[in-house]
Amino acid sequence: MRLRHKPWARPELEGCPFNINNPVALRGQWSGTFPIRRPLRLELGCGKGSFMAQICRQESEYNYLAVDIKSEVLVLAKRAVEAAFEGQEVTNVRLITQNIEQIDQVIAPEDRIERIYINFCNPWPKKKHQKRRLTYPRQLMKYREFLADGGEIWFKTDDDPLFDDSLEYFKECGFSLKEMTRDLHASGIEGSYMTEHERMFSEQGIPIKFLIAVKETEPEASR
Repeated sequence: MRLRHKPWARPELEGCPFNINNPVALRGQWSGTFPIRRPLRLELGCGKGSFMAQICRQESEYNYLAVDIKSEVLVLAKRAVEAAFEGQEVTNVRLITQNIEQIDQVIAPEDRIERIYINFCNPWPKKKHQKRRLTYPRQLMKYREFLADGGEIWFKTDDDPLFDDSLEYFKECGFSLKEMTRDLHASGIEGSYMTEHERMFSEQGIPIKFLIAVKETEPEASR
């Protein structure tokens, strides 16, 4: 869905103390942007921020980077996080506007991300577009560069073909599966927070596919 341009979005983000206006300059230095150094987690494609607004409060012992490509969307994530903090200072979240296909331009191996969340990304069903998937091997190999050894990727989707293909992508790129289910809400797996898309698909009777992939040793697959 194409978003309407919102001229107020970028100025509002630029005035936000937990938004990062020049993320490239902080590559390799993300831990130092937080008042307290904690293990670092990353959400790729945070959208309107419903997931981030929950987890940053419920699991406040971590620091979070929330990334999306559109300022028109990221400004809504800003508001969701602010609402979750109920007027208190937001200390453990940093918002980043960035094309995730070039995520390695803003996050370096020195940043040592402990966990990555990918929630309901675009499935890009057409064959010619599949290289744009956030779980495509080219992307997973980029994530490996800054994901700590033993670090995890938590992936949720409603899309069966994307999930099936992603199982192969993770295997190819040197990840093992710690958890995997084709019906998250019937599985008993805990620790996941409901997103707007998840609620919508669940209300439509569409099972939520979920996995936790763990980074292992360097894969044999070529980049």
